[in-house]
Amino acid sequence: MSILPRRLERLKSVLNHRMKDLTVLLENVEKPHNLSAILRSCDAVGALEAHSVSKGSRSPTFNSTAQGSQKWVNLHSHENIKVAVESLKEKGFILYGTSLKHGSIDYRKCDFTKPTAFVLGAEKWGLTDKALELMDISLFIPMRGMVQSLNVSVAAGTLLFEALRQRERLGIIPQNGEGIGQDIYKKVLFEWAYPEVAKWCRLEERVYPEINEKGEIKENLPRTFRMRC
Repeated sequence: MSILPRRLERLKSVLNHRMKDLTVLLENVEKPHNLSAILRSCDAVGALEAHSVSKGSRSPTFNSTAQGSQKWVNLHSHENIKVAVESLKEKGFILYGTSLKHGSIDYRKCDFTKPTAFVLGAEKWGLTDKALELMDISLFIPMRGMVQSLNVSVAAGTLLFEALRQRERLGIIPQNGEGIGQDIYKKVLFEWAYPEVAKWCRLEERVYPEINEKGEIKENLPRTFRMRC
């Protein structure tokens, strides 16, 4: 059981550059176009995953803007902003909240080479006061026009690519999967290569089977799943 060799190499090539120490946390960003565009930017810079908090625990929806990015960047939903922030801080992230309030720092003066989480708020209102209180650093993107702020998806892309630029300048962009570690690498590679089998394993509470260098599943699976591979 295996996927095509070219497909396997493509998956590995992308995963080799993924970074688990760069992410976004979205507070009440619910428009499908914006959410899709943000995940597309996360995929483009090599972020492994993203995080969100939605009103009333609504399920996120995407449109064609995502270009399938939601399949490659896991979006983790959190109960509320406090839980989300605590989860990221426990993992060592520095949280940068976007805000136009006095005391915010020009994003170009910030160091995004350490574990970085950009926190962005709802399309119209931005981050809530509660969220801003939980941030490590408040930043802004300077504007020269009549409008004071960017669309939330454009702002996310601007910040993510600045983080990528800073890391490229220091030569710390992962090349061989070191940005996520071998355990995560093997897990994500299996989910990307065999999404239906991975879903079945999770439902059955089974450990993912091993795959060899050719991408072949070593374990003998039920016939119904062999047909899907």
